[in-house]
Amino acid sequence: MITGGQKMNKENIMEWIKTIVLSLVIALIITTFIKPTIVKNYSMIPTLDENNFLIVNRLLYNRGTPQRGDIIVFQSPLKTPSGKDKLLIKRVIAVPGEEIAIKDGKVYIDGEHLEEPYLQDPYTEGNINMVVPEGKLFTMGDNRRNSLDSRDEVLGLTSMETVVGKAFIRLYPLNRIGILH
Repeated sequence: MITGGQKMNKENIMEWIKTIVLSLVIALIITTFIKPTIVKNYSMIPTLDENNFLIVNRLLYNRGTPQRGDIIVFQSPLKTPSGKDKLLIKRVIAVPGEEIAIKDGKVYIDGEHLEEPYLQDPYTEGNINMVVPEGKLFTMGDNRRNSLDSRDEVLGLTSMETVVGKAFIRLYPLNRIGILH
């Protein structure tokens, strides 16, 4: 025979189990669609600073492709000091089929000067003239003088297959919360 106290304990246990299972399902769904990311370098200053906490949309590019100006997170060929694959965050400058030229400190896409109001220093070092091949992106940091990016053969062009997602919301620092442009 079950007493009132035993029935209450079984109900409490069932409620806790339901709550835990629901929490795990919600966490799984959230991590499938978004990836929380902390910026660990200075290559995107002034747009992003070190230790900014971002939300990356992982599903956006399942339905489309990165566009010029998108801030993306991607798997790089570089390794962290612990040997893990290193994620980088950069801005898409040129997409497949576009001709990118960097000369005299300026960036040109298909022969037209690229306006980049997000740059603190508009000078871009390099001497590049190429058409971006299919499946690749030309990416650069907003802090051009301190960015390892597609201009450097160590990193080279970014393969679309390595793109984790688009950085779209900054959650920290609190005084800079908002959508990224």
